[in-house]
Amino acid sequence: MKRLSSAVTALLITFGTAQAQAFDSKVTVGAIAGTTGVGADVSWRFHERLGVSARYTGGLDWDGDFDTDGVDYSGDVSLSAGKLGLDYYPFAGRFFLTAGIMLPDMEANVVGRARDSQTFEFNGNTYSTDELGNVQGTLTIADGVQPYAGLGWRSSHRSGFGVFSELGVMATNIDVSLSSSRRFEDGDSDRAAQLRQDIRREEQRLKDEADKLPFYPVAVLGISYTF
Repeated sequence: MKRLSSAVTALLITFGTAQAQAFDSKVTVGAIAGTTGVGADVSWRFHERLGVSARYTGGLDWDGDFDTDGVDYSGDVSLSAGKLGLDYYPFAGRFFLTAGIMLPDMEANVVGRARDSQTFEFNGNTYSTDELGNVQGTLTIADGVQPYAGLGWRSSHRSGFGVFSELGVMATNIDVSLSSSRRFEDGDSDRAAQLRQDIRREEQRLKDEADKLPFYPVAVLGISYTF
């Protein structure tokens, strides 16, 4: 009986070792496109349930508009982002969960024009276009280091071509900076001081509007090759 038990134990150890050795770590590279632009992705699956991945995307630019009671805002949005993540394959297959950080550079150059082409109204105070010109500035969607979480799917763990997809969310850190094109607020008059306060309140109001969406959706699709 002892010999049989020893034999079974040895067989199980041998089988477990063979299973561990059967997984051959692979590196996958890919070309991707999505809501943060186009770029490249690389992943290293070093265990049947674990891997690491990195990617960079950029070059996604678009125009957007936002209107208030007294100002028509338009913005040129530019997006790019890097990502570093740990990938977990819960079923040792193609589906994975990922968590890590993103390094975004997402902002818009904003121009605000008076809706009636003559006056701006900030915080109940009226200013003429002769005084201010236009309102201009930047709207930051996300920058620095932001947490990221998502889920995805990669082709089976084998050499050759495959496909890749991922959906996730990234935290944002909204910030708004505005000024008048004629720098009227830099003056020493009481009216200039009032405008400085009113512009700060306008910045906060726009920030509060943008903060209603505290996460940026990340969705990517790609074609990959596994070595």
